[in-house]
Amino acid sequence: MTEHVFEPMRRAMVASQLRTTGVNDPRVVAAMGEVPRERFVPADRLALAYADALVPVAPGRALNPPMALGRLLSEARLDGSERALVIGAATGYSAAVLVRLVASVVALEEDDELFAFARKALKDGGVELVKGPFARGYAKGGPYDFILIDGAVETVPPVIVDQVADGGAIALALLDQGISRLAIGRVAAGAFGTTVFADAATAFLPGFARPRIFSF
Repeated sequence: MTEHVFEPMRRAMVASQLRTTGVNDPRVVAAMGEVPRERFVPADRLALAYADALVPVAPGRALNPPMALGRLLSEARLDGSERALVIGAATGYSAAVLVRLVASVVALEEDDELFAFARKALKDGGVELVKGPFARGYAKGGPYDFILIDGAVETVPPVIVDQVADGGAIALALLDQGISRLAIGRVAAGAFGTTVFADAATAFLPGFARPRIFSF
């Protein structure tokens, strides 16, 4: 499949999956219309590159639908000056979009094969790709003005909240009784709170399970 095949698919994604679902930031729409999503999808799943669906990229991991990423980045209200961190880089797609919207991007991935894929896909893309456990974030590069947790999680560990500058934001999907809800969290004077704004299918991101309370 060639670029001539994917270009109309990318335009259709913008028209039918972004503009019709509340992705209303022109910069986000433009960035997602520029990034060749097919570059970030395994060869045996290229036909799904622009599908309005989860795209499996490794056991237990998937790229989120374009709408979910577009809504999160739109609601974040980025002004272009931010230092950003992507947690759950996977193949690197969300980082490739985000780097067009902010001043700098660090992308964190913990899976060896996905890290290798992202390193190749993001080559010369201006993203700093690092490897390590998701739930620890990447404090060395902080503090960040914006963190994108690119997947559905039950909770955000304090160690990650601590990596956000005062006044900064975290975009994520929160798991609520099995339902994935898109949310923006804000950090102010040491406090952290989230606001849910939409439901959307998003892939579960490992390492963020809420501690279980046992009873006898």
